[in-house]
Amino acid sequence: MNITISDPADGQGKVLVILFTPEFQALPLKQQGEQFQDYMRLLARHIDSQDAVDERNRAGMAIIYQFADQLLPHILSGDLALEERIVLQIRQEAQAVALTDLLATPLN
Repeated sequence: MNITISDPADGQGKVLVILFTPEFQALPLKQQGEQFQDYMRLLARHIDSQDAVDERNRAGMAIIYQFADQLLPHILSGDLALEERIVLQIRQEAQAVALTDLLATPLN
């Protein structure tokens, strides 16, 4: 997934735009599910780890994980149009800041 963040027209919170990469879209359905689940496991490891991830990044990862968890059944079943962008508006300022910080830091 590619996730970008921007300011909404009304200036409240942030807007996340989620796109699936062409490489992900080209995978067979089974591999899409496996790769997406691997991504979720990576997020969960970082969220649960006691490493140098600060609390705002951890909170941002938790928000992305919650969203990914909602997408997972649709990816596994193949009923999500992966070529379409997904737009989420985050209204709570603390969540918006956590996501902004997270997306400014690469996840390894």
